[in-house]
Amino acid sequence: MRVFVAGGTGVIGQRLVPQLVARGHQVTATTTSAAKLGLLEQLGAEAVVMDGLDAASVGEAVAEARPDTIVNQMTGLSHAHAGKPNLRRSDRFFATTNRLRSEGIDHLLAAAEATGVDHVVTQSHASMNGRRQGGWVKTEEDPLEVIEGTKAINHLEDVVVSAGGAVLRYGGFYGAGAWDDQLELVRKRLLPLVGGGTGHVSWVHVDDAASATVLAVEQMARGVFNIVDDDPAPSSEWLPYLAQCVGAKPPRRVPAWLVRLLAGEMTVGMLTEGRGFSNAKAKRELGWELRHPSWRQGFKAELSGPVFA
Repeated sequence: MRVFVAGGTGVIGQRLVPQLVARGHQVTATTTSAAKLGLLEQLGAEAVVMDGLDAASVGEAVAEARPDTIVNQMTGLSHAHAGKPNLRRSDRFFATTNRLRSEGIDHLLAAAEATGVDHVVTQSHASMNGRRQGGWVKTEEDPLEVIEGTKAINHLEDVVVSAGGAVLRYGGFYGAGAWDDQLELVRKRLLPLVGGGTGHVSWVHVDDAASATVLAVEQMARGVFNIVDDDPAPSSEWLPYLAQCVGAKPPRRVPAWLVRLLAGEMTVGMLTEGRGFSNAKAKRELGWELRHPSWRQGFKAELSGPVFA
């Protein structure tokens, strides 16, 4: 197949392109920076500079590639686009990503229609943003909690599903290059347990997320899929374990009222009320098999640290 990957130099894009190439697909991948064209070529793709927020740029790139499938991996979460993470100013940090999930996906779908591409796969998000009511683990049928970092997701999911495409709700990424900022916070004990640490998180290794994406492309999948591991868990479990894996001291415990003052309501809500997700549909319908079925094994495999029992 001819596969067009919008956002090929992102965390998932760099894992996805080689997997697609290895399975015999012809890949065109985009970047916003001419300096990264060589990287995409080394990964095996035909490299193109494209501005996802410019309709003409998107239209020209897609028309030139003549793909069978378009895969949207565009975000603006890198330091170059968003600066360093700032939870107090999450609106500013997520501004470009929210535009890409609204204007950007609209441009891609318009380009797909104009060139006769009838299948689009897009990334979405499912780590701790399940609706904060009821049980701690949500399926694809459950609504998402609307927070600053995901406020454009409902639009993105609606338009792609309406166009007959697939929405992949990735969990929290971990793996080389995917969580460096978070690891630094853990090492410095700046990522605390808030309140009772009850908020749940669903994780996924970046290679597993990429392999699920390949399956969605090859099967022309349609609908919404949670791409998470088998083990949603509260922060009271995964955060101390992560600290142990990196050889850091245990995380501090901080009352919710203090975190609310320092980092804002969004952070408190995620760490005390966040809901995780079930991957049963993706495993059943896509035949997805995870290399890292649990973060407990995955964190240990990724990080050096003390001997574990």
